[in-house]
Amino acid sequence: MRIKKYFWPALAIALIFIATAIQLRLQGRLWSCTCPQFLWTADAWSSQTSQLFLDPYSFTHLLHGFMFAGLLLLFARFIIKRNLSTSWRLVIAMVFEGLWEILENTNAVIDRYREATAALGYHGDTVFNSMGDMLCCGVGLLIARKLGWLRSLPIFIATEIVLAFWIRDSLVLEIIMLVHPFDAIKNWQLGR
Repeated sequence: MRIKKYFWPALAIALIFIATAIQLRLQGRLWSCTCPQFLWTADAWSSQTSQLFLDPYSFTHLLHGFMFAGLLLLFARFIIKRNLSTSWRLVIAMVFEGLWEILENTNAVIDRYREATAALGYHGDTVFNSMGDMLCCGVGLLIARKLGWLRSLPIFIATEIVLAFWIRDSLVLEIIMLVHPFDAIKNWQLGR
């Protein structure tokens, strides 16, 4: 009975990952980098960022999961007015995260990152990195779902603060700089 309950959501998530990977590859993204490492880089400004499975920006994708947990809770309560299981919330979050990965890796968005943010040498993610980003989003949703919004909010804020000091960037700063760039923020990020 328990296996049947999770079979369809798990299958849907697997298909979302596969479809996203195929679409990213069709956009010209490399499967993975030729780096000697493959799992993690702590250097947000290295050429390996967005190339390995995980990097400091993986934490922003974890925060995507936190946001999806809250938004999908509101959606379930006020729009569809019924409970939505965590596994189906995860499916919906993976759809949106997969769509974001595809959009984020279009030439238009990559060019926007280069012109508006401090990511001057950004050439897009590898497919392997995008899969790591999607995994982080899913983990973020599960953490936030387990903790509830009241305990998730301080973790979200603390993560933003740590990222701002560590890599001079964060999810909120990324959004600000993509929507309406500020020279002062860009100069600070570049250490000027």
